[in-house]
Amino acid sequence: MGISEEQWQSPSRLPGWTRAHVATHLARNADAFTRVVSGLAEDRQVPMYDSRAERDQEIERGSERDGLALQIDLDTSAGRLHEAFDLLEALPPMTTVELAPGLEIDSGQLATARLAEVLLHHLDLDVGFSLSDICPDAAGWLLAWVCFRLRGRATIPAMRILSDTGLTDRIGGSGYAPTVRGSDAALAGWLSGRTGPEELRGVQNLAIPLLG
Repeated sequence: MGISEEQWQSPSRLPGWTRAHVATHLARNADAFTRVVSGLAEDRQVPMYDSRAERDQEIERGSERDGLALQIDLDTSAGRLHEAFDLLEALPPMTTVELAPGLEIDSGQLATARLAEVLLHHLDLDVGFSLSDICPDAAGWLLAWVCFRLRGRATIPAMRILSDTGLTDRIGGSGYAPTVRGSDAALAGWLSGRTGPEELRGVQNLAIPLLG
């Protein structure tokens, strides 16, 4: 499906962002992962972004481009990251990397982290892509990543997650944790703040903020 120039500059599902903002963020996120992986290959820990302010400025500037420039940027940045991910095979297992302050993962999770960015922001583009378009394996990886991000987060209501494929986790703050059940895709969509709870069981009056 093609996206017109008017559609690129129209609102996405993310508050305050057009589709061009989302596309630019995805491209710069690919470059940030490339930077992290390249640093690991040289036994250096480097941040994904020099600063939040610089990241935001790049997204704002990039959002002003036309559709062709956005598409070229998405394709070329993804290509660079694809090549960089080949470097991960030479790293010692369980090499730790800090993606953001307080967010540490091992190098084997980098591809999953990028996949989650692509899937969630593809939903945010609001161009016809839906949860039902996510293949079962990817939906499982996405749910595992979202749960990892929300584990122990005090701003999220305490709950136990039980997916139809058997994935279990406990997320949110302290206190009583009701069990929420559903498919991998429906759980991932709701827990990331992208979709409603209609296909889930045990949600009751739980509310989830948008996961950036």
